[in-house]
Amino acid sequence: MNQRLFDWLLSARSSDEVDRALEGLSGTWLPLGSNENNFGVIENQQASPIAALIEKLTNSIDAILMRRCLEAGINPKGMEAPDSMHSAIETFFPADHKNWNLTGVRRKQAQSIQILAAGSRTKPCLTIYDDGEGQHPRDFERTFLSLLQGNKNEIPFVQGKYNMGGTGAIVFCGEHRYQLIGSKRFDGTGEFGFTLIRKHPLSAEEKKTKKNTWYEYLKIDGKIPSFPITELDLGLAGDRKFTTGTIIKLFDYQLPAGSRGGLPQEVRRSLNQFLFEPALPIYLKDSPERYPNNKVLEGDTFGLKRRLEEDDSRYIQEHFTDEFAHKGVGSFKATCYVFRAKVDGKTVKETRDAIDREFFPDGMCVLFSLNGQVHGHLGRQFISTTLKMPLLKNHLLIHVDCTGMDYDFRSELFMASRDRLKSGEKTAELRQLLKDVLIKSRLTEIYKQRKNSISVEGGDAKDLLKAFSKNLPFNKDLMRLLNQTFKIEQHDEEKKKPDNPEKLKEKKHKEPFQPQRYPSFFKLKSGEGKQFLTIPERDEKTIQFSTDVEDSYFDRSEDPGDLKVSILQHRNNETDGGTLPGMVDSPEELLDIRKSSPKDGTIRIGLGATSELKVGDELEITATLGGPEDFECRFWVKITKPNEKPKEVKKEDEEEEPPMGLPDYSLVYEHAPEETPDALTWEKLGESVGIDMDWEVPMFPSVGEDGNLERVYINMDSRVLRNFKSRQGNIGADQAELSEKKYISSVYFHTIFLFSITKNKKYELKQGEKEVDLQDYLKDVFSSYYSEFLLNFGMEDLIATMAD
Repeated sequence: MNQRLFDWLLSARSSDEVDRALEGLSGTWLPLGSNENNFGVIENQQASPIAALIEKLTNSIDAILMRRCLEAGINPKGMEAPDSMHSAIETFFPADHKNWNLTGVRRKQAQSIQILAAGSRTKPCLTIYDDGEGQHPRDFERTFLSLLQGNKNEIPFVQGKYNMGGTGAIVFCGEHRYQLIGSKRFDGTGEFGFTLIRKHPLSAEEKKTKKNTWYEYLKIDGKIPSFPITELDLGLAGDRKFTTGTIIKLFDYQLPAGSRGGLPQEVRRSLNQFLFEPALPIYLKDSPERYPNNKVLEGDTFGLKRRLEEDDSRYIQEHFTDEFAHKGVGSFKATCYVFRAKVDGKTVKETRDAIDREFFPDGMCVLFSLNGQVHGHLGRQFISTTLKMPLLKNHLLIHVDCTGMDYDFRSELFMASRDRLKSGEKTAELRQLLKDVLIKSRLTEIYKQRKNSISVEGGDAKDLLKAFSKNLPFNKDLMRLLNQTFKIEQHDEEKKKPDNPEKLKEKKHKEPFQPQRYPSFFKLKSGEGKQFLTIPERDEKTIQFSTDVEDSYFDRSEDPGDLKVSILQHRNNETDGGTLPGMVDSPEELLDIRKSSPKDGTIRIGLGATSELKVGDELEITATLGGPEDFECRFWVKITKPNEKPKEVKKEDEEEEPPMGLPDYSLVYEHAPEETPDALTWEKLGESVGIDMDWEVPMFPSVGEDGNLERVYINMDSRVLRNFKSRQGNIGADQAELSEKKYISSVYFHTIFLFSITKNKKYELKQGEKEVDLQDYLKDVFSSYYSEFLLNFGMEDLIATMAD
């Protein structure tokens, strides 16, 4: 009977079929975790079905590592056990893991963890299989069916610790919350056991006395049902048969809205977003009944990191890592992936849409992970508002590896559900630290290069702007409003040239850098030959080293290198020059250490003096570049007096308001006009800074790092302007020019006033639940008939001032 029931449940394609299989069944249903109040624990976990599914996969990874540990004869809780998930992979897969970059080898390993889909397209039945340690039927109630017992707390190389994450997926299993669990111990002992979990259906009488229902599991004849097996055919990939391990089937699983593709397409992208760098690869297999016309129904996935860092990735411009160690925080690594604004064969809009679809399926731009699993994230506001790099908000993904953080700090960051950040002091501190690290990283240089890559000519546009500023009757209050908003400066007619202009220095010919896979040297570049490098008290100093290793040396997935910074001696000035013997075990107690990825043969290390160091303290430091051969560089640093801040010069009161200047604007064309061949075009604007402009976009307001409006890009080939001209009939050149002036003036001045009012009133903008930047809001406003309204009503006085 037990085997027949299991076969019915395993073959069921929906919750309705499970209902029919349970008709007339004589069994006992017991509360999950032996607690009828389990509703709150299970219901208040992951907020999305993908994040909940990730917990199942994480448990499968844990189970396989546990099996390998037990097969090696190692006590998982003993001193010989690996101390991290990374070391567990190196210990239990010593040779294999180095070849997982090869498709065939990776796919073979991925078949140890599989997700199979069957049934409905919108609410499929998902079966998760792993060949991990498995459980005896007698142990189900203290493993699969327990809650909050902390079964893995003392095992350092696995992810799970709360003993509840596996239940998060139940709430996404259709109306009745059916979940089938089957397992057999890895050593082949005992029978194959199984049970079914569901939401308890309240009777009419119970509804009168119970506030909530609960979740329960099935026993038959007072035991977890079981039966002997040699193997089971689950339809696994690779013609694999189930012999030992675990099976979990989720009925009518509610995948996110919009997941129209099969598992290897839409679901794979979402899984990658939450499993940034999983310890083990995973195999996905869909069924022809769900997608009869899909030619790709199966494939493996190994995390977003490997997709981003593929050699043939045409979307990534570059990526780099900064590692930071701080007292009380521990260390974290921040890796930035900068996307191209446009790739060959796609328009700017198509490129951005493809990047969003492939790499930002949930709008997650800043990912915080632990052991490769994403535990929380931030949106684009961090990039545009906190980093003040709005041009990169659609073209930057930041991964923050929190594995090396101190436990006390890390525990205050993440919810137990492991799918979002807590809102608290530690999270705010991490945001600030991350901002400080990235502002000092190569990201600032990249942003400036992208911003400056666009050539903007002044010409007639600037002359016209000066005429606007000169002739319009702005009163003092209005000027004060604009000055507060834009921090504007006067546009001088002529800027004074220096009396003795410096002669341009001849550029030295620089030999092209020849990167090597492994370094052959590592030496001090900045301050070489000095007895001491100096660091001002409570300040930071960047020290440069030269090497010949490739830029991706620290970041590459296969065989990465590392850089270690150690303090050998600390001479404290309060001990009359005495030396505190021995290496300092925790360098971050004395120094904030920031390490950057190599860039064209240069590695930068930022050393910041903490409050523990005083003026006169001396430190002997060693930096070691690891690889097949380690290279070591030793040097001394000395703490000096803080740099004096420049005194603030008080401005004398001015009787009159200063002359007003306004943000610049640039005219953009589909194709450069014959008379101005160097004019800014849609393509140039898109390729340089990723701003998408077409017929339907009259303008784009560019916001600077300070949050102020610095330039308005006005589209001279917009449908709005063309329609405006066409309605005037056959007009002459002067009238056409006047129409263009009206269009420019309408768009320009309404943009700056709307920007000023919205910013000064401190409005927070949202489109549904999605936060919207002010520049995107204004772009959308002008694209939604607003500019047509401006051109056809009013503005006569403004035009009159320009008609002279």
